[in-house]
Amino acid sequence: MTRFIQSARDWFYGTRRKLATCSVIVLVCVMAWHVVFGANGVVMYEQKRQENQQLEKQIQSLHQQNDSLEQQIKALKTDPKTIEKEAREQLRYARPGEVIYTLPAPQPVTPANLKK
Repeated sequence: MTRFIQSARDWFYGTRRKLATCSVIVLVCVMAWHVVFGANGVVMYEQKRQENQQLEKQIQSLHQQNDSLEQQIKALKTDPKTIEKEAREQLRYARPGEVIYTLPAPQPVTPANLKK
């Protein structure tokens, strides 16, 4: 029994460097995988960066749209020509003596319409 324990101890001391080296390699591989593919890894960082760029573009577009609508509101509050234009287009108002012609909306082109 003592001989078995002695041989096991000699084997362990002989291979402990190899075991330590293998353990460190496995640990480094696990950490590298986590750094690249983990929850806060490089892959997720790139996805979040692209999402951030898209949201920045969307915010800029919405700011431009907001500025345009503010100008339109200001014009509708103060400019008589703009008020008249909107009243004529949306409410179909006309001046005395004018006649408004309303055309039917064009039908979309579909294969059923082409057979007629």
